[in-house]
Amino acid sequence: MKLNPKWKVSDRVFWLILLGAMVVDQWTKYIVQSNMAEYESIPIIPNIFHLTYILNPGAAFGMMANKTIFFVAVTIVVIAAILYFYRTVPPEQFLFRLGLALQAGGAVGNLIDRLRTGLVVDFLDFRVFPVFNMADTAITIGVTLILISLIITPETEDKKLAQQETVGSGES
Repeated sequence: MKLNPKWKVSDRVFWLILLGAMVVDQWTKYIVQSNMAEYESIPIIPNIFHLTYILNPGAAFGMMANKTIFFVAVTIVVIAAILYFYRTVPPEQFLFRLGLALQAGGAVGNLIDRLRTGLVVDFLDFRVFPVFNMADTAITIGVTLILISLIITPETEDKKLAQQETVGSGES
């Protein structure tokens, strides 16, 4: 699969996506907290999708509850690693850079919750999956885009490597 070489994620676009993911996350959490009581559930599509306001003291699925200092430290390290690694990724690898921006924005969104209250606001409830939020969505989409990028990119890298090996072996 060939991607359009004109598609790029510049530094400006990276930061706009990161901030956009964070703002959408915090805005939706504010709306939920302002209009719902904790544990309240509003059916949007009954038995399929509800808005359910919970405060999560742990990681995904509530694992490692009340380990706030640990989660804050890990999140800061992850955000720093993303920002460091981002600089090494060429702007032409737009899916990879877009994925990193979404992951960082989602991580910052949940970090804000942890720093503010020690708990993460979750509210998207599909009934067959644990309740989550927009930050989690951004992180998941980011990981998916990076995986797609890794699947697509090796084609061009393999071709370059094969050409270098052919030239280096004396064959033409």
